[in-house]
Amino acid sequence: MRSKDNDVIMKFIEKMIAKIERLKEGLDPEVLNRWYRIVEEESRNKAPDELRDKISVLQDPNLPMKFKLVISKRAIPFVIDAIESNLEKMPYATRLYFQVVEGTIWEEYEKYRERP
Repeated sequence: MRSKDNDVIMKFIEKMIAKIERLKEGLDPEVLNRWYRIVEEESRNKAPDELRDKISVLQDPNLPMKFKLVISKRAIPFVIDAIESNLEKMPYATRLYFQVVEGTIWEEYEKYRERP
């Protein structure tokens, strides 16, 4: 009986380790960079010609987890749409990260609109 209990415990531990590894992978700088590139490309494809050059993502070479979005105010809806259309495809941690990015973009946009 003890052997079966140990097998069950080991399987549970292996499943938990796998879940933790998947979560950890989602916040890897390379994973984030790949998703930023996907969002950037899709945003540009959806945007009109005159806004395509107004959408870019820059990754800090010294701080690989730091990204800078350079977006024209008129291009924001295309970036948000690209984020939204990719959320379900992203690893869980990456999805949460991009949901925060999306919220931050909207907050900054609202601040801009409220200025006199």
